[in-house]
Amino acid sequence: MSEETRETTVPESARESSEAEIRKNKLEGLLQEGKDPFLITTCPRDITAQEIRGRFAELENKDVCIAGRIRSWRDMGKAGFMDVYDRSGRIQIYMKIDQVGEDSYTDLKNYWDVGDIISVKGYVFKTRRGEISVHAKEIRLLAKSLLPLPEKFHGLKDTDLRYRQRYLDLIVNPEVKETFVRRSRIIKTIRDMLDGMGYIEVETPVLNTIPGGAAARPFVTHHNTLDIDMYLRIATELHLKRLIVGGMEKVYEIGRIFRNEGMDVKHNPEFTTIEMYEAYTDYFGMMERTENMVRACARAACGADRVAYQGEEIDFESPFRRITMNDAILKYTGIDFLSFKHDDEKAREAAKQLHLEPKPTDVWGDIMALAFDEKVEDKLLQPTFVYDYPVEVSPLTKRKRGTPELVERFELYVARCELANAYSELNDPVDQRERFVRQMELRAKGDEEANMIDEDFLTAMEYGMPPTGGMGMGIDRLVMLLTDSPSIRDVLLFPTMKPKEE
Repeated sequence: MSEETRETTVPESARESSEAEIRKNKLEGLLQEGKDPFLITTCPRDITAQEIRGRFAELENKDVCIAGRIRSWRDMGKAGFMDVYDRSGRIQIYMKIDQVGEDSYTDLKNYWDVGDIISVKGYVFKTRRGEISVHAKEIRLLAKSLLPLPEKFHGLKDTDLRYRQRYLDLIVNPEVKETFVRRSRIIKTIRDMLDGMGYIEVETPVLNTIPGGAAARPFVTHHNTLDIDMYLRIATELHLKRLIVGGMEKVYEIGRIFRNEGMDVKHNPEFTTIEMYEAYTDYFGMMERTENMVRACARAACGADRVAYQGEEIDFESPFRRITMNDAILKYTGIDFLSFKHDDEKAREAAKQLHLEPKPTDVWGDIMALAFDEKVEDKLLQPTFVYDYPVEVSPLTKRKRGTPELVERFELYVARCELANAYSELNDPVDQRERFVRQMELRAKGDEEANMIDEDFLTAMEYGMPPTGGMGMGIDRLVMLLTDSPSIRDVLLFPTMKPKEE
């Protein structure tokens, strides 16, 4: 067997282990020479790679100091080229032994590797091939990489490894960093918009004595000092509405939510939402604010009102479509649930006709919502506000004027996925208590996602809550949409993962 053949049959893990040992030996060599790179505490970096490229005309022949990670290295004996990456991107470094000094150049060849973090002082110039570069005068090792990066031409493709070792993913896949730059831009756009409208950003408790504000299974923990079980919040709603009662009138919170539920491409146990509440408006007011917010985020993240998502164009420029839940079901199934409202038996006949299997405890409104979820949601590609939901699935929402079987609620659907949920908030404490009681009855029958009675929230409502509109939106799903990401894990820096068995 030839030497070349033997080389290619070495397992990747063995190659990495062997190279890691070589790198540790190089570090030991540096330490023996009194050149510990980890003792360096600062670096006089004064510019980024992107700034050098963008300002070349004024920086040509000027001295700069750049710092970053070595990603490639082309050795030509007494000279060489390196590609160094910082947070802004790539810059080429040119080094000559007589410019950086024989000692430094010898250390570079003997002890440095791709993946090491370095600083370079030198002047900006353009090579004969026209590439903007830095001609090094001084080079310095700032941190030694003891593990090799993934092989250059294959990169890091294993999605499980990418999610587990996001730091490595960010190093070798520059487009991943751009996703999170856009995420930051989206959140900033939301904050700027709401702050400009007079909203106040607040923080509410993550640890709750009652899981409320949504139909979801909570995570349970225990507070040792108080000796009580507590719940990681499943929504920020009930605390934010207490602030409306207190007279703050316009409040919002961007924060983490925790739900002890399934995991798939749209769900992670911890995720980020924006919830906003405004006194003296209703769900139609929230529709207007939501549409403006999403459109502004599309422009900030993508620079356009029309966005490609998984091969299909999403139009944020045109006014968002508006349709009632009943009309949407009628359009796509031919069944008019409002024609037999509160008739549970006819609702079950309709479910059978649609090949649906409602739960034994489901009544007319539950079955209507089930029909929408199963037969309509996957038809909604373009931005669509679906409004006027049955009261049974909306325990915190004001009843619709003139149609008490329904509530003033909407959900925004884009690319066949729910993006936002909003209400004309229920402010009648008597009605609210009755709905909490029904939720507790469902809970007693085994529904772990049903709401509990929050007595303090009811007390707050009894002091008087003004007419209020509220909206909650999943930040992660919005980022997925505006970065063309197929999975929620692609837009979470550290998604929840099952621990690997050692």
